Amino acid sequence: MAAVAVLAALLTVAGCGTDSGPGGSRGDDRAKGSAGSLTWEFEHIADFSGELADVAVLAEDDIWAVATENNGESNAHLLHYDGTKWKREPLPEALGASTSPPFLEEVGEKALWLRPRTSQAGNAVNRWAEWDGSRWSAVPSPPPGNVGDFEAAGTDDIWALGSERTAQHWDGTRWTTTRLPYGASDLAVVGPDDVWAVGSRSTGPGTRIEGSGERYSQPASMHWDGTSWKAVDTPQARFEEPLPPEPGAGLGQVFALAGGEVRAYGSNSFNHGEVENEPADEFIRLRRDGSRWVDQKDAPGGCALRTPVGQDDEGLFLDGNRYLTDDGRCVKIKRHRLPLSTGARKGSNQSLWLKEIHQVPGTDEWLGAGHVQVNQSGDPFGAPVVVHLKRGG
Repeated sequence: MAAVAVLAALLTVAGCGTDSGPGGSRGDDRAKGSAGSLTWEFEHIADFSGELADVAVLAEDDIWAVATENNGESNAHLLHYDGTKWKREPLPEALGASTSPPFLEEVGEKALWLRPRTSQAGNAVNRWAEWDGSRWSAVPSPPPGNVGDFEAAGTDDIWALGSERTAQHWDGTRWTTTRLPYGASDLAVVGPDDVWAVGSRSTGPGTRIEGSGERYSQPASMHWDGTSWKAVDTPQARFEEPLPPEPGAGLGQVFALAGGEVRAYGSNSFNHGEVENEPADEFIRLRRDGSRWVDQKDAPGGCALRTPVGQDDEGLFLDGNRYLTDDGRCVKIKRHRLPLSTGARKGSNQSLWLKEIHQVPGTDEWLGAGHVQVNQSGDPFGAPVVVHLKRGG
């Protein structure tokens, strides 16, 4: 991308930040080879204070982002890169009125949906917009009601979490609603008729607290086999007696690796601050081994408690700007400091927070979007950024 080369040259002069971000660990392994030196370089820095809430990458010359500005208003900005420059675009009329930043959803190689964060009030029909590579138009038949996690395996194979323990599927012609055994928070599509959902349950084994009317929620997982959703036996999580106040466990993320392996992540926690000698929160990390869930092998260093956000041919991208190689090494992805022209002073503390990362279709390039938080006396701010991954050297 043209903007990358120009900005990279500027940042070489400005200097590169090497301090750890939030939760950073300077003891992370420094792997050798192409995965041993990774850096997020700025591809675009917006000219206002705020953050990028979402990004979609259809091609090298067709990238979209949704931004929010810290200006006291609830409006959102839509940004577009056409291969030459970034430009602010109006939200498409087909989307209708919205008071919250919409979501961007890639649903095919050249198709992009823009959907509201919540459904329209009352009995109004939901309004979603579709980008076909040249213009925005209305999505003819968006799913009804509020939509949670949204996963598209193709234009005719889309899954979305609905309300009241339901999942919705689009087959290219119509939406079909199916009932989930338990409440779900995340979906992962492994392949045709092979979908996983994870969440928590408040009934069944392990949910009873003796001598109390309260329930101890437990991790739950469900599988779609092409016919129905079925509950899957999932390991329980429980603190030792005496139990801390209001304990509960659940799974919040499920991730399907390229080879078909499924992993799930969650926590066992409680209402902190009510008793002394509190136990530590427990982190749940499971992987599917044939017909059962088993504990994942602990990752090293700063990768230990982080969850995957993407995968390439050499390993996993994790939240918090970490990369776990396939041979088990934890690499911290470095980042540049903002140019002084943005208002960030030399002595400021800066941290990069990415909302999403995506591979550029047809390439081995990766883009991320989020913001750089600048903490400095008198004038802290957030700089919305799109970043580009540089490997090696």
